[in-house]
Amino acid sequence: MPESYCFEDLSVGLTAKFSKTITEADIVLFAAVTGDTNPMHLDAEYAATSIFKERIAHGMLAAGLITKVLGTQLPGPGTIYMSQTLKFRAPVRIGETVTATVEVAALHPEKHRATLRTVCTVKGEPVLEGEAYVSVPSRAIQAAKAAE
Repeated sequence: MPESYCFEDLSVGLTAKFSKTITEADIVLFAAVTGDTNPMHLDAEYAATSIFKERIAHGMLAAGLITKVLGTQLPGPGTIYMSQTLKFRAPVRIGETVTATVEVAALHPEKHRATLRTVCTVKGEPVLEGEAYVSVPSRAIQAAKAAE
């Protein structure tokens, strides 16, 4: 896989993945950065009384793994995130490995944009699904800027 894709390199069906095991530190740091201190994520006693019976990761922490794929792999550096839909399907627990997968679903050549299917899974089961819409750097535009 190249370091970065230009719009002209993309094709429907192209995919990229990234996996990360969610740790206690990830949850604490995410809470500190976002200010989301919901006890479902931080307080074991509180979480024990919930439907999940234990602490769970922030849903947006798992969703954040999608941005890693978009910004560094597919399409990669220079990609501009324009929108994202998300449907949360299941919780992510501490110690579980989340795999974020991005797949090119449609290309919009008039503006160098792409629609991407996004899914995060744990043990092969979806924990969240959605669709991203991004602006992708064009090789032609990059070449014109370099020539200036």
